[in-house]
Amino acid sequence: MRHVLIIVLLVVAPSIAFSADRPEGRAFATRSVTYARHGMVAAAHPLAVEIGLDILKAGGSAVDAAIATNAALGFLEPVSCGLGGDLFAMVWDPKTEKLYGLNASGRAPAALTIDKVPATEEGTIPVYSVYSWTVPGCADGWFELHERFGRLPMKDVLGPAAEIAREGAPVPQVIAAGWAHGAAKFKEMPGFAEVFLPDGKAPVEGEIFANPALAGTLDALAAAGRDAYYRGDIAEQIVAFSNEVGGFFSLDDFSDHSSEWVEPISTIYRGLTVWELPPNPQGLAALQMLNILEGFDLAAMGRDSTDLWHLLIEAKKLAYEDRAKYYADMTFAEVPVEALLDKGYAAERAKLIDMTLAAERIAPGNPALGHGDTTFLVTADSSGMMVALIQSNYTGFGSGYVVPSLGFGIQDRGALFSLDPNHPNALEPGKRPFHTIIPAFMGFNGVPDTAFGLMGGDMQPQGHVQIVVNLVDFGMNLQEAGDAPRFHHGGSSEPTGTLMTSGGIVHLESGLPVEVYRDLTKRGHRIEEISPAYFGGYQIIHRDPKTGVLAGATESRKDGMAAGY
Repeated sequence: MRHVLIIVLLVVAPSIAFSADRPEGRAFATRSVTYARHGMVAAAHPLAVEIGLDILKAGGSAVDAAIATNAALGFLEPVSCGLGGDLFAMVWDPKTEKLYGLNASGRAPAALTIDKVPATEEGTIPVYSVYSWTVPGCADGWFELHERFGRLPMKDVLGPAAEIAREGAPVPQVIAAGWAHGAAKFKEMPGFAEVFLPDGKAPVEGEIFANPALAGTLDALAAAGRDAYYRGDIAEQIVAFSNEVGGFFSLDDFSDHSSEWVEPISTIYRGLTVWELPPNPQGLAALQMLNILEGFDLAAMGRDSTDLWHLLIEAKKLAYEDRAKYYADMTFAEVPVEALLDKGYAAERAKLIDMTLAAERIAPGNPALGHGDTTFLVTADSSGMMVALIQSNYTGFGSGYVVPSLGFGIQDRGALFSLDPNHPNALEPGKRPFHTIIPAFMGFNGVPDTAFGLMGGDMQPQGHVQIVVNLVDFGMNLQEAGDAPRFHHGGSSEPTGTLMTSGGIVHLESGLPVEVYRDLTKRGHRIEEISPAYFGGYQIIHRDPKTGVLAGATESRKDGMAAGY
């Protein structure tokens, strides 16, 4: 059965889905919502989407399609993701009627302690260094997901990615730009040029790039499973490379690694339930922001009002100060998740917002205790299974260190540890760092019928909130909600120990009235221009609970697409 990309608008009753009726009559969409019946994939590269669709057509589950798409993106979009990074996922399983969460993030090497780290002037871990390495969790995450929800053999799931990596593919525009940026930064790093700079330069838009070493790594995984990575030849090659460049990895770090199935956390915003994963990732911040905003009438303010944008920014500041103080690996630290999600606590925090003045410094709350780059994708199959999967090297190509024989680089996620031994997120052997990447689900009537996310470092929780507000408060459809102008606020306190000063910096996309820029400045906000890449990358699939019809949208700021059949 050939797939068909049907270009129509999703129009359904707002009580069960997201309305296409716009109270303000403004169209933000760059394209129509994608609409299909049997399966759907939305991701940041069209060829990866096609691979995921082929898996669905071959009888694979939404999880099989997500793994295949992610494996392809590790080759097609190495500026964002790969086998040297971490992974988080959420899966709606219609058979058990349960939403599952998977934390496939890696831990610090057993040999690395705070006293061994040469801190930067800011007192943080050097980002592009061996001190920022944590065990990559991506491969283990694939196999955990597949063991529980896969239908096709892994050789069939990983085979297409290996084939395209061996054969090569043209590089699209946005990825080419990120590649050029990474090349300037990492060209002298061990192994980087050998893999990612063919003929000594980054591939330009439309130029074919191949990665036969990565193809061989994928073949090994398909043949021998997760042990090939964590107990076999791949681990041995990574540890040997680590020893060559002064890293801290040991074979035990890899053999001891495991992913963790976790219970998603949630809040209800104006009747819409939004699910995120609990810390060490930062999804809790999105839920805290929504709880704060629920006490205000955003629709009455209007999208073009200064009050709306001021309120969104100030709510972000409040949630992120709690994020800086409390979020950490819950195996090592007591994180007051239930207290931070309390609606009463949110109402008390909301009282701190001055609608006439930007806050320059906000203290974290005291609840009752009891830019990195990333790829995000969503898939859905005909059974009703849906997947939200996010996977990252952290800062683009990660640490910049690349194992040439394996065809991938090593993430720098450990740079998000704090070097303050008294901080909940302090670096400790075997500990997972605070994490920025977050998948999400949402749905009315308590049914998780919509998988969504918005990649991009600290943009992610504030981006999730803006998507929800656009859908619920302003009645946008799925594509409009992602295309509408966004804000990004940077400079809040961080879990690394750095503190917010002078209220941080606000970045606004074009498309808002000039009065908003002017009036935000009058209220004390510092507004600066920024690259479009900082506003994140959005994907979403919604399944109509009555008809089973799938609707999807993709990020206009990226190279990808949403497609179904």
